[in-house]
Amino acid sequence: MRSECLGSLLRITLNAEYFGDKYLTFSAVDRFGTAWEIDEAMASQCGYTVTYNYWGNAEFRASALSCHSQSEKDVFTITIQIKASHTPDMKNAATHLKTATCRYGPWSPRELVCEKNYMEVSVRKEVPQIVPDFIQDELEDWALAFPEAKAGESSIWQIVFHQPEKKKALLVSDAWHAGYGLNTTDSRILLRIPYSASQIQLAKAQGVTFSVVRSSTFYRQRWMILMVDTAVACPVDGVDYTNKTITWTVPKHVQPLSTGATGFKDVLIEAGVDLHKLSAEEMVSRKYSLSNDLDSITIKIPIGAEGGYYKTSVSSGQHGTKYCISLFLEHQWEDNKWGLTKHTIIKELETPFEHVELTMTNNTNLSTRLMNVTLGVFLPDVELVNLTFAGATVTVLDAIQHGYLTWENRYANGSQTYTIQVPFDATSIKKEYTRDDIRTYTLNVTLDFIIQPTRETFTIPVVTVSAIKDAVLPNARGFCDEKNLCLTIAHGNVDQKWLLFISNQHLTLEAAQKHSYSLSDNGTHWAICVPFLSPHVDYEDIHSSGIMASLHLTLKDGVTLANRRDFSVSCRFSPSQIMQCLPNGTVVITAVKLVGIADVDISQLVLRDRQCKPILVTEKTATFKFNVNTCGTRRKFNRTTMTYENEVLYFRPGNDMPIYRLKCICWYAIKQTVDVQYESKNNPAPSIKPGFGSLALSLKLFKDKTFSNLYKESEYPVVKYLGEALYFEVELLQSEDVRLELNLKDCWATNSQSSASHPQWPILRNGCENSEGSLRTIFHQVNLSPRVKFPQHLKRFEVRMFNFVQSTTLLQEQLYFHCSVVICSTMQQSSDSLCPRKCNIGKHRLDRSAESHLYGQASSGAVLFRKEKSWMRVLRAAERKMVPK
Repeated sequence: MRSECLGSLLRITLNAEYFGDKYLTFSAVDRFGTAWEIDEAMASQCGYTVTYNYWGNAEFRASALSCHSQSEKDVFTITIQIKASHTPDMKNAATHLKTATCRYGPWSPRELVCEKNYMEVSVRKEVPQIVPDFIQDELEDWALAFPEAKAGESSIWQIVFHQPEKKKALLVSDAWHAGYGLNTTDSRILLRIPYSASQIQLAKAQGVTFSVVRSSTFYRQRWMILMVDTAVACPVDGVDYTNKTITWTVPKHVQPLSTGATGFKDVLIEAGVDLHKLSAEEMVSRKYSLSNDLDSITIKIPIGAEGGYYKTSVSSGQHGTKYCISLFLEHQWEDNKWGLTKHTIIKELETPFEHVELTMTNNTNLSTRLMNVTLGVFLPDVELVNLTFAGATVTVLDAIQHGYLTWENRYANGSQTYTIQVPFDATSIKKEYTRDDIRTYTLNVTLDFIIQPTRETFTIPVVTVSAIKDAVLPNARGFCDEKNLCLTIAHGNVDQKWLLFISNQHLTLEAAQKHSYSLSDNGTHWAICVPFLSPHVDYEDIHSSGIMASLHLTLKDGVTLANRRDFSVSCRFSPSQIMQCLPNGTVVITAVKLVGIADVDISQLVLRDRQCKPILVTEKTATFKFNVNTCGTRRKFNRTTMTYENEVLYFRPGNDMPIYRLKCICWYAIKQTVDVQYESKNNPAPSIKPGFGSLALSLKLFKDKTFSNLYKESEYPVVKYLGEALYFEVELLQSEDVRLELNLKDCWATNSQSSASHPQWPILRNGCENSEGSLRTIFHQVNLSPRVKFPQHLKRFEVRMFNFVQSTTLLQEQLYFHCSVVICSTMQQSSDSLCPRKCNIGKHRLDRSAESHLYGQASSGAVLFRKEKSWMRVLRAAERKMVPK
């Protein structure tokens, strides 16, 4: 803390290095040691002023005649208490005492002070004397207070305010409660008036507005009345800002300061800055001018001159500056009424707001992939506090965690710039693909600043765009396996919202599942596999070597839907993909629509016998199923094989020449040993008779879960599609013995009729569902019905076709199903876990010699698998159409 004696004022400066970041309270300490906290009202009433200068230092000023000053002759002493805290509630505040003593004198008969927050007038008690024959009719004449003086109470000071309408008298106590400061010393009377006082009038002198109070203060004694003129006037305006110059004009003669006085004579005119007087040489060096005319004093200051300073300001959210300077003028004059009057005016001037455009410099370094922007130039009173990006506001320190580094660049004149640096790969940097191999990186951050010490805030948006040739667009690799066309697409580094389209259809995960496509995204690659017989596969040509098929994908912009990349894969597939020659003489052939023949109606394809039409039609395929002895099939023999030939044809209406011809040939070996499954349909009626014998088992396939529609022998092989269920029933035949119960042990599938062949696909293990399948086996309860007389002789279960799919590839296209069973006796307890009718997850060693139940095995006919689920609806519709009339 530093104190200065500046005439009748004491100034104590608090250094910003210690006090700048703290909340402060000031208290005046009286002669008894009591501290009186100074608020705004008390400051203007008691002669205190608190302000902050450009460097953030707090300034405390006190009048020599302030309420708590201790005066003795020409010396006054003031003690203040300062509390400093880091929080506004002033908890844990540090307390500091400062006592300063100043010498001031000699006092002029009348002294006027125009401070920042109050007006002050002090006069000697013994002057001026009232002249009995000096009477004026004008209202501002202070002698008009004389009647109120005679009516006043003894030994009580009163003050009379002269208003245009009337005069108003107040006791000292009433004036004090109204905010006025009244005091007296041995030789002087003091009146201090806040600028907000109700008795202030505005008056003009030579075009300059003054705040004026016309008042008379008196004291009555038994034998005399002492009355003094306590009028005061302070300029409100008189400042002009033109041609980059501040012009301050102060009239010399102002009513009521000059009421009743004549013979004016200037004694001294001095001016200065920040309460420091300047010599003539100093004013010239700063290019100031001070002129004294007959009626006024004029001071001119170039805007930006030494002694003043620029401060940052905000207007309507715009950044700008104001030039500020604290001037003071001391004018001393003599007249025939007062003798010497000293008028000190403190004037803090501030130029109008001037918008300042900030410069943004882009220093982005492409090689280091760092965006770097410098913003400025700012004055020293500006501080960067927050950054806002991606919808979040964080402090300068917290922004480091998001990749944002900021620092100040200070210059010799105190000005500064701020630099923001952030990597291209920061999450808040917007990356956008524009064209070719170019990506644009956009930095969009808002900087929040605070102005000290006013704590005004403003924001500056910073937006910079950098274009870099670093785009790596998605690229693809295509391949095929025996049954699928596949594309693997690398994402690249373009963070675009890409959309996959196949035949102008958005390929979502749901759409892929609908068509049984394989679609995945591991974060760096998309992978898609489409079966050969799929609606989005194009078929280009058919030769004896195979069928050329193509898959086309398009990558579109997720916002504009503009085509960005096209990918395709083409492969030749084996003819076995569209044709099957089954051992029972059944031929299944799928004809495909070629891209080069656009006008073919795929539903109108026929075989040689035009009555033979497809059983299943899609947009691009037609499937025929016929026996080699039907539909115009031709047969040829040679030594080792039988050859059957037919054709899929398309005829335009009214034309007998086909424009589409697909020839199909099946070869069968003349000499071949095959296993044929059969069952006796004329089983003899069983009889209940104790003894030994064989028990027959059957494994039947039903069409639905009602288990009422059985697949006939002529319907094998049964064609099924992915997602459909197989409904199996295992039955003990030729027995009406209620003491017997059938239980399932294991069920499995093979690709041949032999139950012992490999590979094998388990369905049930130890009477339990196979938990390794994509869908678990479901058991169905068997109830008594006209067909079922002994429910304990049957077991029913359901298995989904997905159990035989790995990824999107069928494990086998033709399967046979087998089950091993245990025939248990219900009359005795068995240690085998299969007989108590419950699932046994663990493995058990079966010792047949130790148990009183029997084991057996049953198998089903062949089941053909297809992947296209949507065919089922068409197939059923076709079957309904083909019912014989």
